[in-house]
Amino acid sequence: MTRSTSIQAAVASLLALGLAASATAQQTPAPQGEQCYGIAKAGQNDCATAKHDCAGMGAKVDNDPGEWKYVAKGTCVKLGGKPLAAS
Repeated sequence: MTRSTSIQAAVASLLALGLAASATAQQTPAPQGEQCYGIAKAGQNDCATAKHDCAGMGAKVDNDPGEWKYVAKGTCVKLGGKPLAAS
């Protein structure tokens, strides 16, 4: 293989990986339900608040009003939570 052929093969491989990752991301269904604040147990919150980026990273205590979990639509208040983050 010549040097330019090797570079072309490497670029093609990177493009193929990018397309595969893109297709995988599109196939992931969005969670069903709604975000419910104040019901997550410590370390069992779902993702992203103003304080952190992902699941299980932020909830240091049970029922933190700034942490949330996905619940079935219409059940948040019944579970003792709030559909909006505490201000």
